[in-house]
Amino acid sequence: MRSAFTSAGRARTLLSDKTHRRIHKLVNACVTAVANFATWGMVARRDRVRRQYLDLMERCLAGVIYEDAPLQDLGKTEYDPQLREYGWDWPSVAHTMIGSRRLHNLRTLLEQVIENRVPGDVIETGVWRGGACIMMRAVLEAYAVRNRRVWVADSFEGVPPPKPEFYPADVNEKFHEYAALSVPVEQVKRNFSRYGLLDDQVVFLKGWFHDTLPTAPIERLALLRLDGDLYESTIVALRSLYDKLSINGYVIVDDYRVVPACKQAVDDFCAERRIAPEIVEIDGVGVYWRKT
Repeated sequence: MRSAFTSAGRARTLLSDKTHRRIHKLVNACVTAVANFATWGMVARRDRVRRQYLDLMERCLAGVIYEDAPLQDLGKTEYDPQLREYGWDWPSVAHTMIGSRRLHNLRTLLEQVIENRVPGDVIETGVWRGGACIMMRAVLEAYAVRNRRVWVADSFEGVPPPKPEFYPADVNEKFHEYAALSVPVEQVKRNFSRYGLLDDQVVFLKGWFHDTLPTAPIERLALLRLDGDLYESTIVALRSLYDKLSINGYVIVDDYRVVPACKQAVDDFCAERRIAPEIVEIDGVGVYWRKT
């Protein structure tokens, strides 16, 4: 035993202090590399699980996972994957009618808001069964965001009748005649609960937009999604909420390319504010822009 210790001691004396420092540095580097590799593996797994969760939420909310038949209001009777992708049918069961592409766009923009730390809450004006808002709450949950709220704004009584004396562009709109567009707030809350996402980060604004949005207790927004169909619903939301939208926040307009009154409201608002945002197409129906 003494001979072994003596040999080891002699070996150490043969190494210079400089060599010892090099070995120590190399060992530390190896330990750090192993730790970093383990951390990278954990991060990669976390990101994969997050992506899988949000992918599944998209498929469930849009109904593509169970292929529910559409309501017959628009003359369709069977599930069509292309119609569902572009939001050209009204699902009988699914919790959103905006289609897979617009739903994925919403998720992507909210992820960018989180990544870029754009301050503020998120809101949808006109929510139907709540699917798009549920998607936003799911994104916040997946990224463990606790300092943002999802505002769910709707009459929960359908679309209001047009007021052509105030908003002539709405004169021929018939959305108020569709009973399927009226979804009670209690049902929307149940839909949130089914995904385990109804909590104090979800705030409901019940009532007509001209009554609720101008005085809504919202301090700042990072994302504003408009889906009110009418000129009135669109321009009231913009006039009430756009100033609360942070720089680099997003505006999404669901019906810009298919409801002329909606497009006119956006165009008129931009003219009022003398802004010319770079409007980006989503799917031939909806558009978005980033506030600069």
